[in-house]
Amino acid sequence: MQYLCLAYEKENTSRSPSSPEGELLRSETLDYIRELKARGHMICADAFTGSRGAAKVRVRNGKTTVTDAPLSENNERLGGFFLVAARDLNEAIQLASKWPSARFGSIVIRPLEAALKAEDPRRLPQ
Repeated sequence: MQYLCLAYEKENTSRSPSSPEGELLRSETLDYIRELKARGHMICADAFTGSRGAAKVRVRNGKTTVTDAPLSENNERLGGFFLVAARDLNEAIQLASKWPSARFGSIVIRPLEAALKAEDPRRLPQ
């Protein structure tokens, strides 16, 4: 199965990309991505810029509204994602628990819907 892992972190963190802590975290993350690729688990991964400039779109009764995307209730922002192949949720949890930023934030794991994947020929096979 494929699992989308959403990496959340504190918005005002001292681990900015240009700080020594941020550079170390980036290096650890890239090393772990290489490890997951070598083990056949990594499908893709990417990071987001800060939440400034993010938007929330809603359509109600045919009317589109756009607002600034808010932080979650615990002041964490979605920092990035990674998509992994795992036997089951337990294996996905083990893979996510070793993601470096899990030490500072949280990782939300969601299984992908297999029925939709079968309908889209652009999607990667499992």
